[in-house]
Amino acid sequence: MTATRLSPRRSGKGTPPLSPLLRLLILTQLAFNVGFFTVLPFLAGHLGDAVGMAGWLVGFVLGLRTFSQQGLFVVGGALADRYGVRPVVLAGCALRIAGFVWLGYAQRTWTVVGAVLLVGFAAALFSPAVESEVARQAVAHEEAGGGSRTRVLALFAVAGQAGAFVGPLLGALLLAVDFRAVCLAGAGVFVLVLAGHGRLLPQHIPGRSRIQVRGGLGPLLRDRRFLALCCVYGAHLLAYNQLYLALPAEVERAAGSQAPLAWLFALSSLLVVTAQLPVTRWAGERIGPRRSMAAGLALISAGFAVVAAALPAGRTGTAGLLPAAGFVVLLTSGQMLVAPAARAWVPDLTEEGRLGLYTGALSSISGLIVLLGSAATGTLLDAGLPPAVPWLLLAAVPAAAVAFLPRRT
Repeated sequence: MTATRLSPRRSGKGTPPLSPLLRLLILTQLAFNVGFFTVLPFLAGHLGDAVGMAGWLVGFVLGLRTFSQQGLFVVGGALADRYGVRPVVLAGCALRIAGFVWLGYAQRTWTVVGAVLLVGFAAALFSPAVESEVARQAVAHEEAGGGSRTRVLALFAVAGQAGAFVGPLLGALLLAVDFRAVCLAGAGVFVLVLAGHGRLLPQHIPGRSRIQVRGGLGPLLRDRRFLALCCVYGAHLLAYNQLYLALPAEVERAAGSQAPLAWLFALSSLLVVTAQLPVTRWAGERIGPRRSMAAGLALISAGFAVVAAALPAGRTGTAGLLPAAGFVVLLTSGQMLVAPAARAWVPDLTEEGRLGLYTGALSSISGLIVLLGSAATGTLLDAGLPPAVPWLLLAAVPAAAVAFLPRRT
């Protein structure tokens, strides 16, 4: 794909509206996240309490879930390039239904691992198919005078976070029954998604060509700028993944239970829903993609530092939860700067006809980073170190990633 500038283009009279396909894909992300986040925030507590896993094993399983999803995005992206969006999305939804049902009934480590792998691989099919097509449609929308592609990607992020807002609240209500009810509700959401997309998602998308490109992964793996972007995005994703590993442990310490966790997830999602578009517009007009990512990583690092600074005081109750809330605000603010800029950058580094592969590779490489980093984080949290030490080490990861940001040409 030929390189295009990411400078914002203001829309005025005659600006084309979002296409029906773009609107469907954005709503797709909303539905995906309602189902997913009904289950995920409560998985760590279930694995530790009901299944009886050690802290390092919980961290490893959560990292394995991320890797089986993010790490295999390259497979889903390549399949979408080869076979189109519709069959890959429908297959992924069917596997997610099976994975959630299995997870609801899994009681042994190996069955939990199998269910988690299936849940992750399902997203490795449907997510890169949807994300790469959104990116392609966003570029087309920009070229048609519809405004910056980052705004479309920000709308996509807002829809996802709206789903992430509703999902934990639904899950928290059902957790009063049991974890199995939570999993079955998540599966039910994907049953509706599967039925809706079987009817509405086009079999053939206008303008999308299935191009056979030779060379495999070689050109991608030799692209230093793209690999640097992947590593930086991976550091951001590892930090963001602490919403599901380090944050539940801190909430448990401060409150004596994980009951406030749903509200902290809701806070994160509400921030994105209300602030993502203004933040994206401001970043596009004032600082550009590279500096936007650097600023976002700095905010994420500051979020971990806030908790590390507060932990020696050992406060509990409402006062003890304030640093966790500050962490969520700073982490989410940083993520709003990093994610749209990184994903808008990918089409400029992509060969013609391989956007699905490159979109998938971005997530696959970052997923490998999360797998290794999550196991290490679980070990740190379970090692009996001073409570601030793991948070200080986590603060260093996004801070160091700033140095690896590639230069824009």
